[in-house]
Amino acid sequence: MKRLLLGVAVATLCVSAQAQAQVDGFRPVTENMLREPAPEDWPNWRRTDNAWGYSPLTQITTDNVGQLQLAWSWAMDDTGGQEAAPLVHDGVMYLPSPRGVIQALDAATGDLLWEYRPGTTPRVDGSPTTENSGLPQGAFAGVGRGVQKNIAIYGDMIYSATGTASIVAVDARTGLQVWETQTADPALGYFYTAGPIVAEGVLVTGITGCDRFKEGVCFITGHDPRTGEELWRTSTVALPGEPGGDTWSDLPPEFRAGSDAWIAGSYDSQTGLVYWATSQAKPWARAVRGAAGDALYTNSSLALDPQTGELVWYYQYLPGETHDMDEVFESVLIDVDGRPSLFKMGKLGILWQIDRATGEFIQATDIGYQNILDVDRWSGRITYRPGMIPEMGVEISMCPSTSGFKSWRAMAYSPQTEVLYIPITFNCENATFGPTEQVLGGGGTGPVRRINTPHPASGGNLGELLALDIRSGEVVWRHRTRSPINTAALTTAGGLVFAGDWDRHMYAYDAETGDILWQSRLPTSAQGFPISYMVGGRQYVAMPVGSGGSSWSTMLPRDLIPEMRRPNNGNSIHVFRLPD
Repeated sequence: MKRLLLGVAVATLCVSAQAQAQVDGFRPVTENMLREPAPEDWPNWRRTDNAWGYSPLTQITTDNVGQLQLAWSWAMDDTGGQEAAPLVHDGVMYLPSPRGVIQALDAATGDLLWEYRPGTTPRVDGSPTTENSGLPQGAFAGVGRGVQKNIAIYGDMIYSATGTASIVAVDARTGLQVWETQTADPALGYFYTAGPIVAEGVLVTGITGCDRFKEGVCFITGHDPRTGEELWRTSTVALPGEPGGDTWSDLPPEFRAGSDAWIAGSYDSQTGLVYWATSQAKPWARAVRGAAGDALYTNSSLALDPQTGELVWYYQYLPGETHDMDEVFESVLIDVDGRPSLFKMGKLGILWQIDRATGEFIQATDIGYQNILDVDRWSGRITYRPGMIPEMGVEISMCPSTSGFKSWRAMAYSPQTEVLYIPITFNCENATFGPTEQVLGGGGTGPVRRINTPHPASGGNLGELLALDIRSGEVVWRHRTRSPINTAALTTAGGLVFAGDWDRHMYAYDAETGDILWQSRLPTSAQGFPISYMVGGRQYVAMPVGSGGSSWSTMLPRDLIPEMRRPNNGNSIHVFRLPD
């Protein structure tokens, strides 16, 4: 019987390999294609290295966007949170799904070309792949484990990073696995939520899963995209005896938790640097961590040499942060009056501008919704307000909650308006931080008793799309919605901004005025990273749809807009175009 079952398994693998369709006429993706994408393509997670989230296509405009109609849709896996950032190359959409699944679709029709499914799809040599969605015994679940935000394309391969701390290369023509490299032990809590980017022929990826105390810290790696060989590894925590090591007081390395790098970075070919950001220290409250210092390199932007991993400069936004207000999100690269700048916004709703060549602070703009600290606009120095540094067992009322005003839903930039379009969620919290045991396997994020409360300035709304001038920091316009804005923003040269909310709406805004010019209702929450691309002379706009998405999509709507309901499954992507 065992021999028969083995034969059936081998036969199944052979049939699966034979059944995989192929992308005909595939053109390998060169470094130049990534640096200067064709207008019709979307080859990086925010289309370009600078993370603008901007499409130069002009077929869909403010005049005709009201005619948009559904071209096709595709159901995705419902086995985890949906935060997909699709890629498009030469008319093929490469779609990341939860739990490591990748699918190649005809971007004009939605027809499936191939599917990579860990544990089912074989390797190129016909041997079986391993299932990378299950957790090893004793592993910590981790917030976001199973999410696959972005993938990368380079040469003739698609690259992903898995929920079990490995990096995978898949043949872009067939979907067959080429190689898999394990970077850390998932039993210790390590995993990926964001995939790699490619810079100067190196695959650069940041890991997460450093909530718990363990023998090891979070890191960013560089890999050879052809073989998967690790070329370098850079710790995101300053260790004893290293520069910055004393900013953790005298804590041993195993108790220096956090500094996860769970959002993909950006790259600047002029400076030759990749920019990666790190999360806050863990546990969240200083009083629980046992370290009173800055805790480098948490809550920082790191500028790395992609060839060697060398840290060229860093800038720490919130030294010794103590409320879970991390600044780990996308790094938007914009030249302002000839000065190469990096723009960053984290949970507090402060827009930071840093010189991306030197790491020098330029300015900070507080949008005025938070009540935790004061920031000097021209020096960047922060001062916590009286009574706002957590003490054990003492409740504080803070805005935002640990969900933040700004999270992984990326802002987008338009070079036409010179404005950043920022998804915001209003929320506050009555928080009581508690102690945790300082032993291996202990730590974690808290604990914190959390009671979500409405924001006093929200007018009863949870969502806002905020348009902010990059020079003055002034609000150009804001549009509020009852439920959270639940996607990244997308800008286009047609004068449009696209975004979607938790209550199943997808919106097209006039980039100059904020007027809603078109909207559609989706099967469940708009969620993920919308994109725009062109096939056969026609422009398309694609919006991922789904569930999960952490507390913006679970706790906040449940507590603050209980009258609203949405389906809790239905991961999919919906693609729109103008009529014939």
